[in-house]
Amino acid sequence: MPFGFLRDDGSDRLDRIEATLQRMFADDRHAFDLAMSTLLGGAAPHSVGAELRATDHRVNEAEREIRRELVVHASVHGGIDTPAILIYMSIVKDVERIGDYSKNLYDLAADGARLDASPDVEQLNEIRFEVSGLISDAGDVFGARDPERARDVLMRGDQLLDDFDGRVSALVRGDDQSPNAVARALLFRYLKRIVAHLMNVLSAVVVPIDRLDYFDEDPEDRN
Repeated sequence: MPFGFLRDDGSDRLDRIEATLQRMFADDRHAFDLAMSTLLGGAAPHSVGAELRATDHRVNEAEREIRRELVVHASVHGGIDTPAILIYMSIVKDVERIGDYSKNLYDLAADGARLDASPDVEQLNEIRFEVSGLISDAGDVFGARDPERARDVLMRGDQLLDDFDGRVSALVRGDDQSPNAVARALLFRYLKRIVAHLMNVLSAVVVPIDRLDYFDEDPEDRN
C-alpha cells in the first residue's frame, strides 16, 4: 500500500517530523538556487559559499533530528508503525542528498566553470528555474499526500531525466560542440540526480514500500 501517516501518540512528534521535512525541502531549494546563481547568474562563488554550506549543514542536522524522532516513536509503538518508519528513513535520505548535489553544482563554479555567457543561457535558466520549482512542488505534494499531483510531477520528472540523459550523450558523442563540455555534462548529471531523488520521495505517495527508490532507475529498468 502507498505511504500512510505514522500513528499519533498524543505528542507533537509527528508535527515536528513533518515540519522538519518541509524545512529540509525549503533549504534544499535555497541551496540549489545559490549554487545555480554561481553557474548561470553571474554570482561569485566566494559570495555565496558560506551561506550554501550553512544551509546544507541545516539539512544534515534536520535529517539527524528526524531520525532521532523516529527512533523515539518506534520505542513507543514497537512494530506497529514499522512500515511508515522505514519509509520516512528512506525518503529523508533522498531529501538530504539534494543538498549534496547542490554543493556539487557549486563546486563546478568554484573550480572555474561559468555558463552565464553560453549561447543557450536562456534555455539553461529555464531548466534551472524548473528544477528549483520542482523541489518546492515535491515538498508540497508530499506534505499533502496527493497521489494525483504526485503522478503529474513524476511524469514531468521522467521527461527531465530523458532530457538530461540526451544532453549528456550528445556531449559524450561530440554531437554537442558547446564550450565547457565537461562542466555541462556534470551539470546535467547532477541535475538528473536531484530530480531522481525528488521522484523517489514522491514514489512514497503512489507505490508500495517495496518499490521505493525505483524512480531513480531508467523507466525501462523499473519493472
